[in-house]
Amino acid sequence: MSQIFIISAPSGSGKSTLVKNLMDREPNLLFSVSYTTRQKRGKEQDGNEYHFVSREDFITMRDRGEFIEWAQVFDDFYGTHRRYVDQARTESKDVVLDIDVKGARQLREQIPEAVSIFILAPSREEVEKRLRARGDVSEEVIRRRVAEAAREIRDFSQYGYVLVNDNVESASEELQGIVRTARLRSLDPEVQSRVKRILATFEK
Repeated sequence: MSQIFIISAPSGSGKSTLVKNLMDREPNLLFSVSYTTRQKRGKEQDGNEYHFVSREDFITMRDRGEFIEWAQVFDDFYGTHRRYVDQARTESKDVVLDIDVKGARQLREQIPEAVSIFILAPSREEVEKRLRARGDVSEEVIRRRVAEAAREIRDFSQYGYVLVNDNVESASEELQGIVRTARLRSLDPEVQSRVKRILATFEK
């Protein structure tokens, strides 16, 4: 059984950067690219940050049961396709799910053993600063996202780990540390297999 890492964060928390650093630094991880109906931003490419699909196609996939979770965030839909979890299990890899708070709630109910991590910025002021730095959102959108961030942060205690991203490098190291710690759990199949091999040396 693969480890499943659920990573959520309000807007402006720097989650995408931390997840990218994690994927670059930690081996044997598979990143689940979510599906979304929102428009591309900046240099985003289809199949990289997201799979960008029409609203009609998303609803068709949802109704066919292709998503293990999905949610509407503001005016757009987001969903996690089942094939990434299946692929991770086939390849004996751990899977990283970058999903919003609503989707994470669904997944924790379906997969209670999943490792859930909540990332947040150190303050409201920092959230606003980061959103404005993107240069592609209006002040009205920023106000909406800040208000939603406040609601999402109140759910922090539902997660197994909480990480404050006030410094990218230290936060990246902390996220990597969480993943490595989870991989040492006694219920992890790889850990169990390794311990059994060690135990066998005592039984010769």
